[in-house]
Amino acid sequence: MPEKLRFAVTDAKGLEELQRDYEPFRVALEEVLETKIEFFPVENLIAAAPAMLSGEIDFAWAGPSEYVVLRARAQAIPLVTLQRQNYRTVIAVYAGSGIQSLADLKGKTLDVWQLGAAASHLGAVKILINAGVNPLEVKIIEPENDDRLGRLKTGKIDAASRALSRYLATLKEEGLSAKDYPVLAQGPLLPGDVFAVSSQINPQVVEVMRSRMLERREKLMQAIAAREELAKRFRGGTLSIANDTDYNMIREVYRVIGQSEVIQ
Repeated sequence: MPEKLRFAVTDAKGLEELQRDYEPFRVALEEVLETKIEFFPVENLIAAAPAMLSGEIDFAWAGPSEYVVLRARAQAIPLVTLQRQNYRTVIAVYAGSGIQSLADLKGKTLDVWQLGAAASHLGAVKILINAGVNPLEVKIIEPENDDRLGRLKTGKIDAASRALSRYLATLKEEGLSAKDYPVLAQGPLLPGDVFAVSSQINPQVVEVMRSRMLERREKLMQAIAAREELAKRFRGGTLSIANDTDYNMIREVYRVIGQSEVIQ
């Protein structure tokens, strides 16, 4: 086992957020792996790939979309997956909009919260594909400083896609009703986050890391639940062996939207 592993979380913005939300997990990970874990901040969702390829990081906690980039560009090795409970995408509309089906979204605006995000963006594209709707015929946008569902009523956007848990939380936060902002469509279960390591790490060490994380998964889940923000996202989640083929649905979406180069 290396004396130190440099650890990145792909959707954490900067060292301050890492320390605020992930410090209990870092401490638990040190105990589980029996080696020093050092935070390494990355600038955006896909910045971990070049950092791992250049040897700047050894270990990453990646969302589904970031994982396929890590796998393609840095040959990252998946250890375990963190599957969220009922992790799926929903597309919501305003009840008075007149939009009755996914086909009605052609030529209309779909707010995906964050481009490249698995649950809001890629999951929404998967829903459209499964319904026979060409996602290139829908105006997919990322909101600027305003991601409220209430904008659906104003007509600033025609539909919004979110993780199911985020949709429900937003209704509560904004004081909205599911009757007035109904779910137009719901997607399949999405694959979970992945803990992936650099291909430069000894294969025997990789196996030890995987077995230790699985043997002491309860301790790791308790550490995740120690921070409210993570507890809301991963409550009821489970850690299990990661299977790369589970992420082919994410790769399919990248190809459909014409971004195959991202995963090559």
